[in-house]
Amino acid sequence: MQVEDLRHKLPNITDPGLLKALSEYGNIHEFKAGKVITEPGQFIKMVPIVLEGSIKILRMDDDGKELFLYFLEPGETCALSLTCCSASKPSEIKAVAEENTVILGVPIQKHEEWTDQFKQWKDFVSMTYQSRFQEMLVALDAVAFKRMDERLMRYIVTKMKQHKTNELHTTHQEIANELGTSREVISRLLKQLEKKKWIELGRNVIYIRDDFEELISN
Repeated sequence: MQVEDLRHKLPNITDPGLLKALSEYGNIHEFKAGKVITEPGQFIKMVPIVLEGSIKILRMDDDGKELFLYFLEPGETCALSLTCCSASKPSEIKAVAEENTVILGVPIQKHEEWTDQFKQWKDFVSMTYQSRFQEMLVALDAVAFKRMDERLMRYIVTKMKQHKTNELHTTHQEIANELGTSREVISRLLKQLEKKKWIELGRNVIYIRDDFEELISN
């Protein structure tokens, strides 16, 4: 990818030398919505920077149950991937393309070189650790302290903002997997929200009121 294209895609990176290095050594990868990018146990051979679309990061237990951690938006990378790269350890997370996604893959050795060579790369990595850590704390707090109905409502708000739409095309089972509960529990809670007329349920789609976030805050 050309330097000018990267400058547009990654507005927070302004160092001409770093942009040139990203253009020279970064590899473009494209993933269709729903494609699994990384699974637990796989070795991560690159630092992924999202250029377009979004990636969903999940934690899995020994029984295969999933817990949603955070989204990666354009211009962002994954702190857990950085950790695995630096320690040469296999991945402990599952990464799935939430929508059609384009990433720039930075080779591991370049990540290590650039940490010393480019202050802006070092700052980018540091900010990634900080922001992802805060998001994982939010996810942990939700599991430890929030009721499932509260977690579901916050999940809906997150998805609305993620896709910039009031229509969520998903199944009850998919939501249950990401929240670490059963389909029956999610179906029951969604029905309760529908009775309040906060949402409307269709076939594999949830229609959400414009003021949904305001309603759940009151």
